This record gives sequence, C-alpha cells and structure tokens, in this order.
Amino acid sequence: MTLYEELQARGLVAQITDNEIIDLINNGKATFYIGFDCTADSLTAGHFMALTLMKRLQMAGNKPIALIGGGTTMIGDPSGRTDMRKMLTKEDIAHNAACFKKQMEKFIDFSEGKAIIANNGDWLRSLNFIEFMRDIGSMFSVNKMLTADCYKTRMATDNGLSFLEFTYMLMQSYDFLELFKKYGCRLEMGGNDQWSNMLGGADLIRRKERENAFACTFQLLLTHDGRKMGKTEKGALWLDPAKTSPYDFYQYWRNVDDQDVE
Repeated sequence: MTLYEELQARGLVAQITDNEIIDLINNGKATFYIGFDCTADSLTAGHFMALTLMKRLQMAGNKPIALIGGGTTMIGDPSGRTDMRKMLTKEDIAHNAACFKKQMEKFIDFSEGKAIIANNGDWLRSLNFIEFMRDIGSMFSVNKMLTADCYKTRMATDNGLSFLEFTYMLMQSYDFLELFKKYGCRLEMGGNDQWSNMLGGADLIRRKERENAFACTFQLLLTHDGRKMGKTEKGALWLDPAKTSPYDFYQYWRNVDDQDVE
C-alpha cells in the first residue's frame, strides 16, 4: 500500500487539484505546508488531525512546513464561521504562536533540514497596502471569490461579511507564493473548508511565477450530523493538559456517539 492509498483508506483525503500530488508524496519529494492561525494558546483535537497527517508525510520523506499565522490571525478566516473572530493584540498572538511551536515539536521533527516552522507575520505585517493591491489584488476576480462557500455563508448572516475578512483569501494565497519562493513549496494542505483559499494560492503561483502548484484537503473531524467534533460543554478539546485534562480528553473519545466512532 502506498502512502496516498493509506491516507485514502483512513478517510483523510477530501480533494486534490492534480494527480501529480500522488507521485510527489509517495516518492517523498513534496515540500508542503499547513497553516495554523494562533487564535488561542493551545492547539485542539482538530489540529491534531493536521499534525498526524504532517507526521505521516514526514516519515515518508516529505518536508513539512508548519506556518504559524502571526499575520493572518490579525484578520481572521471567515471559513466555517458565522461571526467575526475576536481581535487579538500582537502580544497575545506572539504568546499563542510560542505555545503552538512548543506543542508542534512534540509531533514533528524540526531538526536540521527535516521540517520548517515559519510565521507569516514576517512578511504580511510589513506589506505596503497600495503595492500589495496592485501586485496581488489585481490577480483576483471578485466575481469568482464570491462563489466561495465561506463567503456565501457569511453574506447570508445578519452581520454579513466584512471587507477585512474578504481580504483573507488574498493573504493566504500570498503565503503560498512566499513559501514557494523561499522554500520551493508546491503543495498546500488543510481542512476541507480551506479549498477556495488554497485554490487561490495555487492559481497565484501559476500566474506570477509560471510554475505549477497544488492543493490537497483532508476531511474535517465531523459528527454524523455534520458538526465539528472536539467540542465539549467546556468548549474546545485542547491538546494542552492544563486546559483539557488527560482524563477529560480520554472521556470525550470514550463517550463519542456510536454513529461517530468510525
């Protein structure tokens, strides 16, 4: 069984842009990234899905890039949300990013040449708005962007979609372009709700660099009726044992509805 076949057998793969991805990861030749916006001081059970996927790919010879959203966290991704995220200070974001890094190191081998931790605040926070909109904004069609599910869902709510959040796709796409130029990253991976944003990045690389880039989404951890798993009466199921005790973490999975077990 190849690595890709194993991922399919585990029900992880949702969508891919190109079959070339299969050869890349099976042969251990992919430099890929997954983004993590640091909206809290701990990763969750949902992030664990991404971390284990990164670990499996790394064990097969591929190089993961864990991209911490020191810049994008200041905007907030509208995907899967019905309201705006809470605005965090730069100090809060820096603290959360440090917590993320510490937790990631328990799963991913970041020793020399095996993986990379990057922070998109390093390039996003210093952008010139006019230059960015001329260089990057001109590459995007508003008509096409508005067909994305994440935008359509928000526009149907009472509060609607803010222009701030509308620019998130441009920021995430720019991340992909930067990682391509810095590290030769050609593959972005993420949850299935990120599909539109990821397509934007792959298309931006093709238009700006005349190079191929790819996207692959994995299934979100959902209950049988479509709700995100890992939500308890106390809130999210955290990976930090100080926020969710090992006992509570175990009990959550022990008590999962029979329909959700598989």
